Amino acid sequence: MESALKSFGFKGNPISCERYGEGHINQTYLVVTDEGNRYIMQRLSRNVFKDREGLMRNVEAVTSFLADKYEDPRRSLHLIPSVGGRAWFVDEEGEYWRTYDFVEGSICLQKPRSTEDFKNSASAFGNFQADLIDFPAETLTETIPNFHNTPARYERFKESIEKNASGRADEVREEIEFILSREKDASYLQDGLKEGRLPLRVTHNDTKLNNVLFDEKTDKPLCIIDLDTIMPGLIAYDFGDSIRFGASTGAEDEKDLSKIQMDLDLYKAYCEGFISSCPGITEEEIRSLPYGAKIITLENALRFLMDYIDGDVYYKIARPEHNLDRARTQCKLVSDMENKFDIMKNICEAYI
Repeated sequence: MESALKSFGFKGNPISCERYGEGHINQTYLVVTDEGNRYIMQRLSRNVFKDREGLMRNVEAVTSFLADKYEDPRRSLHLIPSVGGRAWFVDEEGEYWRTYDFVEGSICLQKPRSTEDFKNSASAFGNFQADLIDFPAETLTETIPNFHNTPARYERFKESIEKNASGRADEVREEIEFILSREKDASYLQDGLKEGRLPLRVTHNDTKLNNVLFDEKTDKPLCIIDLDTIMPGLIAYDFGDSIRFGASTGAEDEKDLSKIQMDLDLYKAYCEGFISSCPGITEEEIRSLPYGAKIITLENALRFLMDYIDGDVYYKIARPEHNLDRARTQCKLVSDMENKFDIMKNICEAYI
């Protein structure tokens, strides 16, 4: 940290550097200088991100592109260059560091206070798509290969079941069958990309409410943060992840599955905010959105269950069946979406 503090072009000399925020992957610090300027400095996780230089090239390209579009500097994150002129610094231990201007006058919500907050987050991610619609997505590094390639995830899932590293596969046959029986549905988005029906876009890939900064006075969205998973992808990926997480009536690890449904009012609000804020979205992309909600939820059910079968090697757990509980909530959401799928499609297609 000491060498990192000396390596960025702060305005003034740092007088404090303290842990900040609720993130679980990177180490995040709030830096304050003797001139009263504030910055967010982060050490990138080497365990999660194997290609940290590719990740930072992506972040640098996207933030530079967005900064040219806005008069209000708070509408985009701004990287502070290191003394060597790069947008990141590598210390003597090979750790990667970066620094952003602190977005003053902003707040971050961990959960929506109202349906309006959820709709506003949809507008933020819709605007994000609209502002990057002319960015050459193919120039970005795929920092996590096949991240939302659901058919490829299925192949790995079947290998995991066969290997059965934890010996748990036999006890979750019902969940395994639920996921495998829907494999034919899993290629819809990838097929659309291959056939040219769905264009390649810049996707955020972690579209949770707490990755939107809001103006503390107006409650309007300012900018999108946590750009580490920026990659080439499909609009339906980001939409789907928002719905599976934000429109669920229960927690991601809820044990009581009777509490888990997909809230149609929240779904409708998100559709309105997202689609109306992204005028460049195509008709075929709008049609793909409900499929994105179902497929990304199914993919997460698969990933949680696979980690349970593998012996809990990827996700952090707080109890022995934590990943199994997570998988079951996602399966319940998929089932509920299937029951409501015609309504979901009609809500989206009303915007065509």
